[in-house]
Amino acid sequence: MVKIVGSKKLKRQMAPNFWGITRKNKRFVVTVKPGSHKRDFSIPTAVFLRDTLKIVTELREAKFAIYTGKVSVDGAKIKSLHHGIGLMDVVELEGVKEIYRLVPINGILLKPLIINDSEKTKKLVIVKSKTTIKDGKTQIGFNDGRTLIDETKVNVGDTCLIQIPEQKILEVIKLEKDNNGLIIQGINAGEIGKINEIKEGTFVLPKRVNITIGDRQIEIPSTLVMPVGKGEPPIQIR
Repeated sequence: MVKIVGSKKLKRQMAPNFWGITRKNKRFVVTVKPGSHKRDFSIPTAVFLRDTLKIVTELREAKFAIYTGKVSVDGAKIKSLHHGIGLMDVVELEGVKEIYRLVPINGILLKPLIINDSEKTKKLVIVKSKTTIKDGKTQIGFNDGRTLIDETKVNVGDTCLIQIPEQKILEVIKLEKDNNGLIIQGINAGEIGKINEIKEGTFVLPKRVNITIGDRQIEIPSTLVMPVGKGEPPIQIR
């Protein structure tokens, strides 16, 4: 049997703050295994239930809920304590009326936002790669690890509104001037501002976005900005 590489636990002191765990408790905590989201930008399913939502009090209760198929992410049942729940993921819990979407809010990388039932089949994802494969078809890679063979015209950095779990592209929001952008990391995480200019990358500098937030104008790497349209975002994100 093949052994999965990587530790299944993490020292509490090393865990990201947005997990919501207490520091003066047991020495170790469940961690994220390799998957759709990176460890530093996602929350393990068990930690999400116990420490973020506080819907269970013990790890064994979280295990029972997960192993019996009571937790769904983006419409698919999750059976692993270590599955990473990340940006814009939609979480449903059997027996709980609230449906959650993880979004950046007030400088916090990920917080659960209660959304309407009608929005649980929609999700915003960022285009991270675009590759031509066999027979000239286009494969699009998104920030949540999913890939899709689709001929929709998109560029790296654009946002797609997709239908889940079918993975159908419903709308494309371009990374371009005058669109609004959601900042997804850093001290401004959760802020939405107007994109003033997009500066192409150089040998020493990454592609940057000049964006206005309130009465401030900042310049940040384009990878930290999710375009969300000119008016209200197509789904609830705040």
